Amino acid sequence: MAEAADFPGTSPSPARRWLRRTGVLLAGAPLLAGLLQLPAASADAAEQISAKAASDTGTVAVSVDSLSPQTPADGDTLTVSGTVTNEGKQAVTDAHVGLRVGSVLTTRSSIDDLAGHADDLSGNDGPEVGGKYVAEFSKLTPGVAEHFSISVPVDELDLGGDGVYPLGVSLSGETSAQPWEQLLGIQRTFLPWQPDQADTATKTTVLWPLVSTVHMTAETGSNAQQTPVFLNDDLAKEISPGGRLDQLLSLGKELDVTWVIDPDLLASVDAMTGSYRIRGDGDTTTAGTHQTVAKQWLAELQQAVLDKEVVALPFGDPDLASLAHNGTGVTGSLSQLKAATDVAATTVETILHVTPSTDFAWPVEGAVDPSIVKVATSAGADQVIARNDSLKETGGLSYTPSAARPIGGGTTAVVADARLSKAFQGDLTKASASTLAVQAFLAQSLALNMQTDKQRSIVVAPQRMPTASQAQAMAAAVTALEGGTWSQSQQLTAAAKAKPDSGATTKVPSRSAYPSSLRKQELPRSAFEQIAATQDKLDNFKVILTDESRVVTPFGRAVNREMSTSWRGRATAASTFREDVRTYLVSLADQVKLIDKSETKLSGRSATIPVTVQNNLVQGVDHLVLRITSTNPTRLEFDDKSYIQQSIAVSGGHSTTVKFTTSANVNGKTTLTAQLFTEDGQAYGAPVNFDVKVTEITAAVMLVIGGGVLLLVLAGFRMYTQRKRAAARAAEEEGPDDETDETADGPTVENAEHAGHAERTADPGGSQECPEEESVARSGADDPEQPSDETPDTAAESTDPSGTGERVDR
Repeated sequence: MAEAADFPGTSPSPARRWLRRTGVLLAGAPLLAGLLQLPAASADAAEQISAKAASDTGTVAVSVDSLSPQTPADGDTLTVSGTVTNEGKQAVTDAHVGLRVGSVLTTRSSIDDLAGHADDLSGNDGPEVGGKYVAEFSKLTPGVAEHFSISVPVDELDLGGDGVYPLGVSLSGETSAQPWEQLLGIQRTFLPWQPDQADTATKTTVLWPLVSTVHMTAETGSNAQQTPVFLNDDLAKEISPGGRLDQLLSLGKELDVTWVIDPDLLASVDAMTGSYRIRGDGDTTTAGTHQTVAKQWLAELQQAVLDKEVVALPFGDPDLASLAHNGTGVTGSLSQLKAATDVAATTVETILHVTPSTDFAWPVEGAVDPSIVKVATSAGADQVIARNDSLKETGGLSYTPSAARPIGGGTTAVVADARLSKAFQGDLTKASASTLAVQAFLAQSLALNMQTDKQRSIVVAPQRMPTASQAQAMAAAVTALEGGTWSQSQQLTAAAKAKPDSGATTKVPSRSAYPSSLRKQELPRSAFEQIAATQDKLDNFKVILTDESRVVTPFGRAVNREMSTSWRGRATAASTFREDVRTYLVSLADQVKLIDKSETKLSGRSATIPVTVQNNLVQGVDHLVLRITSTNPTRLEFDDKSYIQQSIAVSGGHSTTVKFTTSANVNGKTTLTAQLFTEDGQAYGAPVNFDVKVTEITAAVMLVIGGGVLLLVLAGFRMYTQRKRAAARAAEEEGPDDETDETADGPTVENAEHAGHAERTADPGGSQECPEEESVARSGADDPEQPSDETPDTAAESTDPSGTGERVDR
């Protein structure tokens, strides 16, 4: 039993073997007696022992935390350090950690297979190096991690030719249930062995991404500097010492890599160098305090990219696949990509003082189909970074071809190697995971180089936003690769221009081949419809502004951010951001509005109606037209039309009132609609409806009133003439006896003339007038007018023309 349990390669001594066999016999004697007496009970006990033995198998976890050097050469000493942890319930005794070197791995797929079974106890791992190159433990207590470190000259590993060797770090020991030496745990990794310079080195391009999530809102302060408002303070954490972006910068500046940068990240950090605000609960904001950190990070980045290749993604890193699959049917979506591409180079040049390349498009995880390629190249890029697990090889090549290959239409696909690009995904916070990732990356790189003597250009495109621990592992691997003997660094533009392999695949996979897992994370069509609606609102708003840059720039960049790749897997956050941008834009546009009006009363045939336009923005507005429309032109009209309009301009923080003249035809209530329009005829803002009540005096009423006044005048005149006639008759009847009284009464000229006329009429043939009567008559005619005399009702009309501004009666 003991011999059967020994792992291949172990050599127990004869004395120990004899003792084990004797122990088994002594222990088996009473058991045999028990079996004869209680066969059923013994069978149950045997099953329990077997189950217990199975459960103890592989109960010790082996972690390889460091392996140095990662790519050893002749004469080096290999040091392997890590921990062993007894995860079982029983203590492990007489334990030791040893190293095992397996047979060389000849293919890249064999490396994948071994990595997938890195801790399986079964496997052909070769004999233990043994001797003094072990770490011994007298006892491993359950749950307690013990550190180990083994240093062994490379010559002792008995490595053969160049290649990738599996390196097993194993723990062997005994338990009380199985008191013989056995393999209780193992961890396999890789040992790349290329001591001499390779005949043909692989040209390797490593992309070093500086990409983050969306941090800035569309909101800005009303001051001249337009103080930006951030969603949160997460960006400050990323660029602070030890943060994710700080680690990427600190590590990347020591490497020969191609920097791939989202200009939005640069713009956001640059905004933090001055005054900025952080959104709080509700409408509150707090002052940002990380200006110094932002300035230091940008200054360090400016130095890091000097004399290095920089590739600028479109502003905000728009999701090309989402746009291709769900956005092209929405008007204006491709224009957003063009705008994001156009502003990218300017942003990088302004902040980093280097000229970036904008010729590359990078779909998510390098997954492409014809629609993605079409969209990616629509904004000017002619090179698409893909990956060979999407653009798969179908030509039967026995090696991995160079990255560049033409895919039609003057477009080049730069196909990154999937194994190398995905080597640093997952949780690499533990040293053991990071070490395994680094060694696997180096193993794949060496195996790729050994496929053929033909020199090739290979591209490594890792995940867009590696964590700090992933970045550290990437840097360790690239550093080892640069110091190795089979690879040399190359820029991305050079890799894209490299001569393609004639047998490499150039056919882009169909749309149906796009991974469903990625499709589920895409922005939906509704997102692009909302983006288009926001852009339409912005276009309608900006034309009335005297300084449209204060609005177009922050909102234009916010719309770019709405399409960001970083929203994948965060659908709720993406929707909230889009709605916040739209709501804020609407709130600004609503600052220019018509003031509500109450019912207006109109007396008379015509009058003026005032309408007030209010501008609560800090800048002035113009190019607006205010139009008043009558819903019932037969009652109320404007110069024989149903509407009237006037161009207006309003200074910032002010209001203006516009007066419109209207004409009423019929009494009653009429509804008017006031609406602002842009000069191109687009309605702006909400209309204001108000009622106008007409109380006009019509022509018929005026005729009746005029007739009544005329009757009153005629009646008065009749009464007046009747009184005059009665007075004349009374004077005639009184005769000479009333002469004194008449003289005393001071008869009017009109009465005197009337009396004389009557006298002459009565006696026309008389030869003599009575002297007394003539005297009285003369006296009455010649006496001056007395104060009590009545004045004439109407003066004689003048025949002279009327003066200027004088009313003329006709």
